[in-house]
Amino acid sequence: MKIGFIGLGNVGGKLCGSLIRNGLEVRVHDLDPALVAAKVAAGAHDGGKPPAMMAACDAVITCLPSPAASAAVLGEMMPEVGPGKIWMEMSTTDADEVRRIGQEVLAAGGAAVDCPVSGGCHRADTGNISIYAGCERDTFERILPLLTVMGRRVLHTGPLGSASVLKVMTNYLATANLLTLCEALTVMKASGVDLGTAFEAISISSGTSFVHETESKLILSGARDVNFTMDLVQKDIGLFQKLADDAGVPLEISPLLIEIIADGQRRYGERAQSDRIIERLEEATGLSVTAPGFPDELIDDEPEEPGYEVVPAR
Repeated sequence: MKIGFIGLGNVGGKLCGSLIRNGLEVRVHDLDPALVAAKVAAGAHDGGKPPAMMAACDAVITCLPSPAASAAVLGEMMPEVGPGKIWMEMSTTDADEVRRIGQEVLAAGGAAVDCPVSGGCHRADTGNISIYAGCERDTFERILPLLTVMGRRVLHTGPLGSASVLKVMTNYLATANLLTLCEALTVMKASGVDLGTAFEAISISSGTSFVHETESKLILSGARDVNFTMDLVQKDIGLFQKLADDAGVPLEISPLLIEIIADGQRRYGERAQSDRIIERLEEATGLSVTAPGFPDELIDDEPEEPGYEVVPAR
C-alpha cells in the first residue's frame, strides 16, 4: 500500500516516522519544507502537492491543526478521489465536520476514516500510542495493518465520526485531570508536604492516572513542555462542550475548564504549553511548585511492539 502523509507537526511527524521506520512506502507533504526534507532524509518521498499525493497513493493521512485546514486540504484532493482511495483523518476534529467532508469522499467512491490518537507525543514517537478508528468494518480491516504500525492499541469505534466524539471526550478528561493535579500539588506545597513524596503518594493511590504519570513530572521539574499547547487544549474541550450543547446535557465543570484555559492563554500566550497552567496557582500563592529529581522531557521507554486491535466487551 502506498501511503501519503500530510501534516508533519508534533504528532503527525512522529506518526509518519513510525511508518518510515518500519519500511512502508510513504509520500509526505507539509507547508514547512524543512519538515518534508527531514522525512525524505529518513526514507520518505516528497509527495508534492496534496492532489498529486491522492493520485499516487492508496491511502492519504491528514494530521492538521484545525477542521478548516483538513477540509481545505481534502478539497484540493477531491478530484483525485475515487474507488480504492482512502482518506484517513488523524487530527482531533469536529465529528460533524469529519462526517460532512467524509461523505464527499464516500460519494466519490472512496473510503473515509477518522482515526485520532491518544497517549502523548512521546508515545507517538515510538509507535506505542493508542488509535481510535471510525469507519465501515471492511475499511477498518484494510487499514488495520497501517494503524498497528503507528499505534499499540487500535479500537474500531463504529461509523465515521465516532472516533472523533470519543477523542474529544478523552481530551476533556485529561484536561480536568491536569487542572486537579495542579491544585493538588499546590495545596501539598502550601501544606509543607515534600513534593517528591506527594508525587509517589499519588502514584500508588486511587488518585493516580496517565496524566499524573506524565505531566506531573514536567510540572515538578519546571520544564513544562509537554508538546501540547493551550490553543489545542481549548479547541478540544470546546469541541466536547459543543457535543454536550448539541445533546442538551447541562455541564457544570466543562465551562469552568474552558475559562481557566482561556485565562492561561491571556497570561502566557495563545500557544503556551498546556502544563504552564500551574503557573496561575504559583502566581496566586507565591510558591514554586517544583522538586528535584524529575525529568525535563518525557521518554517512552517501552520497547516498540506490533500493535493489535482492542475488542470492546459486548
